[in-house]
Amino acid sequence: MDSASMFPTVGAPDADAAAAAAARQGTLTKPTGALGRLEALSIWAAACQGQCPPAQFARARVVVFAGDHGVATAGVSAYPPEVTAQMAANIAAGGAAVNVLADVAGASVRVVDVAIDDDTDTEAEYRIRRSSGNIAVEDALTEEQVEAAVRAGARVADEEVDAGADLLIAGDMGIGNTTPATVLIALMTNTEPVVAVGRGTGIDDHGWRRKTAAVRDAMYRAYGDRFDTLALLRIAGGADLAATAGFLAQAAIRRTPVLLDGVVIGAAALAAERLAPGARAWWQAGHRSTEPAHALALAQLELEPVLDLQMRLGEGTGAVVALSVLRGAVATLAHMATFDSAGVTSRQESDPATP
Repeated sequence: MDSASMFPTVGAPDADAAAAAAARQGTLTKPTGALGRLEALSIWAAACQGQCPPAQFARARVVVFAGDHGVATAGVSAYPPEVTAQMAANIAAGGAAVNVLADVAGASVRVVDVAIDDDTDTEAEYRIRRSSGNIAVEDALTEEQVEAAVRAGARVADEEVDAGADLLIAGDMGIGNTTPATVLIALMTNTEPVVAVGRGTGIDDHGWRRKTAAVRDAMYRAYGDRFDTLALLRIAGGADLAATAGFLAQAAIRRTPVLLDGVVIGAAALAAERLAPGARAWWQAGHRSTEPAHALALAQLELEPVLDLQMRLGEGTGAVVALSVLRGAVATLAHMATFDSAGVTSRQESDPATP
């Protein structure tokens, strides 16, 4: 299937609401621009909601796409592959970092099993296969599987929006998943492997060399298809990455704002922007991770991260922390007093006769 036919045209956020929000910022009891990035975030929120002032997010939802990767057997991670299923269960039970941080930020968490290599089904209807293939030596998915994964992610987005979600966060869980993410980003940004490869879960120098070799081999295999998004996801991605791309694209189609997390979500976002051009207008980068490829993805998407806390956990954790900042941005635009309502003298215009 032609990837261009998978999604309809993405509509832009509301320009009139954005203009109204920008104008309102100028009436609030503060010097113009004094709240810095919070002002831009509040304007974005108003545009996404199509109203000024924007409403506080009532049902923020984190969706963690979980899947194993055959390349993990090549020693590219500091943890064994069975940790994927164990951590997916931990997230589902509420015991992971993303659960704790989401509780603080006022969000709920869902885990979607797309390709866990385990007999336990976290959410069986979305499992595409047990583990994606080892991208260093074989394709991650078949043509049918990559299309099914993208559509599964889109269905999850529809389910969440239909259930009332007004902001979405995409998270990831999968041992070895920064390897295919790095491959995708390097190919879509025309970057050499040694520049893009990071330490992932904390691998040592030997692990970094193994990971770099795997990334190099996968890039070689997929290079000829680097401009075909579905082929890239099939050859060098994985079911979880493809599903996340579908999720991000469909969220934009449904006019629902998204906070992006780290390098794995960044790779999926690059693919989603190709599948549904214009989708990135509905996203904000929650944070910048320590993975070199993540900075490359953000630069390509022209997204400035809200936070830079040297985080590299995944799960959606960086984006969830940024949610609290976004809530502050919305609250200031909606609830600060104006100069008129507070009886505060606004900024005086300069007298041209005064030196």
